Amino acid sequence: MTHKTIKVALIGNPNTGKTSVFNQLTGLRQQVGNYPGITVEKKIGSCKLSENVKATILDLPGTYSLNASSIDENVVIELLMNKNDEYFPDVAVVVTEVENLKRNLLLFTQIKDLEIPTILVINMSDRMAKKGIDLDIPFLEKELKTKIALVSSRKNIGIDSIKNLILNYESLSTEPCLNASVIDVDYFDKLRRAFPNQLLYKLWLVITQDVNFLNLDRNEVQSNFTKSKTELKRLQQKETIKRYQFINDTLKIGQKIDVSKATDIRAKLDRVLTHKFFGYVIFFGILMLIFQSIFNWSSVPMDFIDETFTSLASYAKSHLPAGEFTNLIAEGIIPGIGGIVIFVPQIAFLFLFISVLEESGYMSRVVFLMDKIMRRYGLSGKSVVPLISGTACAIPAIMSARNIENWKERLITILVTPFTTCSARLPVYAILISLIIPDEKILGFFNLQGLTLMVLYLLGFFMAIVSAIILNKVLQFKSKSYFVVEMPSYKIPMFKNVGINVLEKTKAFVFGAGKIILAISIILWFLGSHGPKETFGNAQQIVENEVYSSKLKINPSVIEDNVAAYKLENSYIGIIGRSIEPVIKPLGYDWKIGIAVVTSFAAREVFVGTLATIYSVGNSDDETTIKNKMAAEIKPDGTKIFNFATGVSLLLFYAFAMQCISTLAIVKKETNSWKWPIIQLIFMSGFAYLVALSAYQILK
Repeated sequence: MTHKTIKVALIGNPNTGKTSVFNQLTGLRQQVGNYPGITVEKKIGSCKLSENVKATILDLPGTYSLNASSIDENVVIELLMNKNDEYFPDVAVVVTEVENLKRNLLLFTQIKDLEIPTILVINMSDRMAKKGIDLDIPFLEKELKTKIALVSSRKNIGIDSIKNLILNYESLSTEPCLNASVIDVDYFDKLRRAFPNQLLYKLWLVITQDVNFLNLDRNEVQSNFTKSKTELKRLQQKETIKRYQFINDTLKIGQKIDVSKATDIRAKLDRVLTHKFFGYVIFFGILMLIFQSIFNWSSVPMDFIDETFTSLASYAKSHLPAGEFTNLIAEGIIPGIGGIVIFVPQIAFLFLFISVLEESGYMSRVVFLMDKIMRRYGLSGKSVVPLISGTACAIPAIMSARNIENWKERLITILVTPFTTCSARLPVYAILISLIIPDEKILGFFNLQGLTLMVLYLLGFFMAIVSAIILNKVLQFKSKSYFVVEMPSYKIPMFKNVGINVLEKTKAFVFGAGKIILAISIILWFLGSHGPKETFGNAQQIVENEVYSSKLKINPSVIEDNVAAYKLENSYIGIIGRSIEPVIKPLGYDWKIGIAVVTSFAAREVFVGTLATIYSVGNSDDETTIKNKMAAEIKPDGTKIFNFATGVSLLLFYAFAMQCISTLAIVKKETNSWKWPIIQLIFMSGFAYLVALSAYQILK
């Protein structure tokens, strides 16, 4: 039996429920990656249509039209223009939503002009009765020259219709909806005669966009047919007007709206959630709920994971044959990976809240609300998106600044976004807070540890604003911009969407960090388990000689611990750590913390994994968890290493220091210069050092 695969491109405006449709079609059979050569996210899933036919579905970035104004939108055009692309679609599925059909259909009519078999999906059909909307589907299919699937991804209605239409895509009409070339008949006739074998609308896109997959001599096209930017812009505007005239005429008959049935709950909610006072109070309250929950809800699974990995390391050491390989597993790999897996519950809860806020439509209100503040400091309202999404990861957050048209505002946003606390810092914050802040409640409700975490997040955001003020005064760029944001309808978050998003983001976090941690754990284990022969190799004899010369009776287990400590201090990692200790000692750090700080430049979460590995190398107590090992560490004078002063110093250092080497790389890519990431690294690292130094010296 032969198996056939149909390639499908899922296209649509932002906020049409395109991701919900994608999730309903593919479920967990999806992969997330990046397009080759660029950092735009690519989602691909598979869907079984029949016994011998399946669909490969590419979820393209949201776009309002084929007149691209961003890299995300350009991805859509390049795919639809390039028949040699491995994902060039057999059929395009354009997702619209029932309340904004007029605006959504602009993109649909443009794709139809490319003569690709196209299915129109009208989503959120469950809201039609409530909004007083009635659609004449046969009439719309006739006028739009397509087949329509009326669906509700929330209630899983109409998904089978989409599958059936994809399966029978060859019967779809490829005829355009309208003749857009009437906007300049002479110009397009001349273009048609010059290139008789090319599709007219594709030629128009080659002229107006930075794409060319038609094997044409671009110089010939530009010299004979390219107009000035002003003329091209005017023609694009005429094209848009022409398309909307067609859409309006079609919807006058095909769509009826009973205004009396439409509810005004959205306007009422907006008045509260975007209120100039209560809007901020509500947002602050939501933040408090998030950070309280991160500590309260995740404590049980975290304790379980910590004890499980500790027992696993102990089991490996006692049941595997003694030797280097067993030591590597028990002292390097297991503690290193355990040092990051323990924080999966907190990371998952963070992504859970972010997903719910985005799915509900509330995040757009936050962007609108914060625009009033951002503008005072040289930022755009759109800067809030990178600053808020930076709580997940600085890399996609910095990339999302591409939507900011003004270069000065975009540059400032890129430079200050790393101050926002990312999820990679959460493991560092969580374990340090649990060591130095008591697990107590104030006013009978607010957890002190949760409040501390929220203060650290707000501190990072505050520093981003202060830096923006400084940069706005220092950077002498003339700029003027306007802020436009779409307010999507309020929706009850779909459990499936939220679940898939949390799973994908958490999985990406764990596996992305896991590769780095595994490599660093192995290197650290080797450096901590080996050293110069004259000291490391003779550790047993040197320690025993010291004991015998003191003529004190010491328990053999204590001698064993002293040998392990001596070996660690005289291992390669101990030598490296002691060499940097003079620089970090004024901050309250010993050489072990210094090594963790240095290695965490690869990824912030490596800090915990590094300490887990260092404290596990040669440690005779295999039953102690990483948290307890850190709490038990003492200085030569008998005081705790992780005391309040050192803990606060570390928390402040990580609040302000540059996040990781990957962030520097993406800043270089986005600014196309090493100048800005180097300035960023020097300023943030220097500032973090000074703040941490001041905090320790004051608190000690």
